Amino acid sequence: MKSRTIARSIALRALYEIDQSSHEPGLVLENLWDLDDDLDEGVREFSLEIVTGVLPLIEELDIVIADHAPEWPMDQVAIIDRNILRIATWEFAISRRTPLKVAINEAIELAKVFGSDSTPRFVNGVLGSLANKEEEIYQRFVRYMQGL
Repeated sequence: MKSRTIARSIALRALYEIDQSSHEPGLVLENLWDLDDDLDEGVREFSLEIVTGVLPLIEELDIVIADHAPEWPMDQVAIIDRNILRIATWEFAISRRTPLKVAINEAIELAKVFGSDSTPRFVNGVLGSLANKEEEIYQRFVRYMQGL
């Protein structure tokens, strides 16, 4: 498995735990990193980057995602699905260091591993809708960050 894929998996598990328990993000990541002695520094750095990038923007990410999945209120979307969507949206529309197609494909792969049978299709549909709004989402977050 590629190192960035491993990092996304760690970030997803961390965000899931944080969502469920409100545990300290740094401790959650440390515990997940400790499960594998062979993790290289790049995996740790990228998983940390995702978690610290997504966490402060969760409310705003959820609004953007909900706008493109109106039949699924975010509080009714499975926690794992929500966090997959948050990570992918952050990667392609905010961080912008991951190409759109890569972010969507990686999200679908996470959905296959961690989600239910319907998660990959759901994730693909929502992200496909968000993909057409990549620049709009980016500009929204630029304005949001300026307002903080």
